[in-house]
Amino acid sequence: MKLSRVASFLIRGHHVYRAPGPVSSNEPIRYGAFLTKNNFSVSAVQDSSALLYRKHGEPSQVVQLESLELPHVGPECVLVKMLAAPINPSDLNMLQGTYALLPELPAVGGNEGVGQVMEVGEQVKTLKLGDWVIPRDAGIGTWRTAAVLKAGDLVSLPKDIPVLSAATLGVNPCTAFRMLTDFEELKAGDTVIQNAANSGVGQAVIQIAAAKGIQTINVIRDRPDVQHLSDRLTALGATHVITEDKLRRPETKELLKSCPRPKLALNGVGGKSATELLRLLQSGGSMVTYGGMARQPVTVPVSALIFKDVKIRGFWVTQWKRENKHDEDALRNMLDELCVLIRAGKLSAPACTEVRLQDFGKALEDAMKPYVSTKQVFVM
Repeated sequence: MKLSRVASFLIRGHHVYRAPGPVSSNEPIRYGAFLTKNNFSVSAVQDSSALLYRKHGEPSQVVQLESLELPHVGPECVLVKMLAAPINPSDLNMLQGTYALLPELPAVGGNEGVGQVMEVGEQVKTLKLGDWVIPRDAGIGTWRTAAVLKAGDLVSLPKDIPVLSAATLGVNPCTAFRMLTDFEELKAGDTVIQNAANSGVGQAVIQIAAAKGIQTINVIRDRPDVQHLSDRLTALGATHVITEDKLRRPETKELLKSCPRPKLALNGVGGKSATELLRLLQSGGSMVTYGGMARQPVTVPVSALIFKDVKIRGFWVTQWKRENKHDEDALRNMLDELCVLIRAGKLSAPACTEVRLQDFGKALEDAMKPYVSTKQVFVM
């Protein structure tokens, strides 16, 4: 059986390769394996291949693959070998210079991913060798083979979940979880409506809602393979899947006879699509905007405010993490609950295309294409 690149690395990572005799800090250890000596480690990982950008612009044009020398692992730091890191829309916006959070240039691309701890600073108490870790916050640059990072900027994950699930856990599932939890008191049988239902957030919303017994009305754009996409979302647990052009048609009215009007609307598109979600929302309900794929403003009809008293809210998971950075349990409990769903087969990673770091040009171009329902993931 041919193993994937992820599986091959994980198998190698559990073996220690060294010559006979005493261990020296200068002794090479092949394949990125690690040794333990007095609770600390000796690692052979000394440099990193990384996707850097020095200016903003078209993603595939401004990113370059470069070799970086890794700094010494300080007492509060860890050396992390990256396993996998996805390309998210926010990553592309950062490269374009249009995102709310922009790191100083030059910068390494990528805000999400999972890595394995290969060396631990002497003062680190929260992480140990072999731990899987993901970033607590955006901006550390995950599109690289290895990095020396502060232990406090990372959070550990269990290693009994799929690598691609771990690599894509910190942004989209967390966004979905918080929006389903923080804005309306939802119970089994309630209804949520969302656009961008085939996005990473949308797929997580479908699965988390289904696990809680919450019905979902999922709006997608019309496309050549719309039936295939509809079937795939239904298999994830979507209650209803409709195209944007059917929102004002009689079949939508019939649909609402079979379930309660939505208490919560999740908007990742903006423009007319958001207005249609508002129109279908029940009185006193909330519409939460977390994205603007259409790059059009959200227009709120006066009647929705006066006669339905709807609430218009926004959500950014990066801001949530920063507001809760001193509440260790808030992030930990959310990740633990999501991992329970993953283990139970109730939450899976979005459809992913695994790509090598050196194939970044095509991966970035593919990530920019419309109507693409697979996520590009760099596998190191």
